[in-house]
Amino acid sequence: MNGGLPGFRTPPRYRSHNAPASRAVVVATALFSIPFGFRGRFLELGLSYQNVYEKLSIWRLITSLFAFSSTPELIFGAALLYYFRVFERQIGSNKYTVFIVFSTLVSVLLQILALGYLKDPSINPLMSGPYGLIFASYVPFFFDIPISMKFRILGLSLSDKSFVYLAGLQLLFSSGRRSIVPGVSGILTGLFYRLNTFGIRRVKFPEFATLLFSRLSWPFSSNPYQGLPTTENDGSIPSHQGAHTATQDPTESSIAALVSMGFDRSSAIQALALTDYDVNLASNILLEAQALRQ
Repeated sequence: MNGGLPGFRTPPRYRSHNAPASRAVVVATALFSIPFGFRGRFLELGLSYQNVYEKLSIWRLITSLFAFSSTPELIFGAALLYYFRVFERQIGSNKYTVFIVFSTLVSVLLQILALGYLKDPSINPLMSGPYGLIFASYVPFFFDIPISMKFRILGLSLSDKSFVYLAGLQLLFSSGRRSIVPGVSGILTGLFYRLNTFGIRRVKFPEFATLLFSRLSWPFSSNPYQGLPTTENDGSIPSHQGAHTATQDPTESSIAALVSMGFDRSSAIQALALTDYDVNLASNILLEAQALRQ
């Protein structure tokens, strides 16, 4: 997983300044997990048949959405949430906020239905945390994020996406069926979103919602994209108007990786300069530019 704190920064062209929605989710997860999640195995913060259908403990819906119940789960979960900020950069904060709300609510509904249908004591309580959002994000990750690098380790053929899948598998099987049910619910929700159920992919949150996320989550003091021109070049990659604002030249290997995917060299250089030389994000921008031209 690449990036660092600057990974929450994003070009103005994509209307997701500092990836506010992604950052708000990561912050909320940490804030809920630290005081509640580390005691979760005793408090049973996750959903269970008794709590949902008999005791009607509505407060557990909130804790089950955000609080991980152990430190390893928090580490893997927060890392994946941070990595998947790439989708906010790709589709913009307004649409990504809809994805967050949709994947969270629908996955919780599926978990509740699974508890009522299975009535299996071995899955009570289900694991708490934003499993729905994390595993819903694996659907666009599988379909939309291209492989930019392949390599072999101990005879196994791997790619730069393999480590993201391994982190997801670790989280999915961390507690057996108690974690598999929320994970599968998230994957199904991601498929519903991709199939554009009820026209959900056309819905956008109003601009003030993303501004609220920016105010509620921790700010970062600087933004390397400030000053970049945002004029568009025939609906594709924002042009630099002759000024090289990047502090270093894109590496030839990164350019070659994008060119090998079918993009022209000049567009690859522009996309890399806009994304701090993140090949995955640059390829996403180029793919979106192609879709806009079609």
